[in-house]
Amino acid sequence: MVMMFRFVRVWWISRMRGRIAADEPSSFSMRVWLNDLDFNVHMNNGRYFSAADLGRLDWWVRSGLWHKTLARGWRPMAGDADARFSRELKPFQKYRLQTRMLGWNAKWIFAEHRFAVGERVHAVILVRYLFVARDGSRPAPAEVMALIGWNGPSPPLPEFVELWHRGQDSLSAELRAGR
Repeated sequence: MVMMFRFVRVWWISRMRGRIAADEPSSFSMRVWLNDLDFNVHMNNGRYFSAADLGRLDWWVRSGLWHKTLARGWRPMAGDADARFSRELKPFQKYRLQTRMLGWNAKWIFAEHRFAVGERVHAVILVRYLFVARDGSRPAPAEVMALIGWNGPSPPLPEFVELWHRGQDSLSAELRAGR
């Protein structure tokens, strides 16, 4: 329920903040609260993923994608996510969450979330997601990005994203095969 309050807060504030272009990152500050903590008294690993959801919401709202996709009955669905933790976030510590769209392929849009204190990055979360229409169809990422004025090809994906993406596809194939 706490994340729902944060969701509404981010959605509301994002609507009032300046618009960003599709190739610009969004960013806002958050704080680690007591209900974000795990037994080690630092931000719970799972909470990073919930915060990343808020980062994508901010990017979607500020880029104009949120309103345009919902008007078409398309809703975002995360397919896979991966995290790299390099330094803990402690109770009541303020951090900056930066979200950027890295690019897309025929099926997925790739986003990166950086959790930073000052210049130091404490964690990075990588997410691949797509949009699903009411009828279950999946609009192509290029069609989705065209809604906010990106009519060219995807920016080249970083090598680490390509490797991660291939690994996720390989794991998905194994799971479909029942292994």
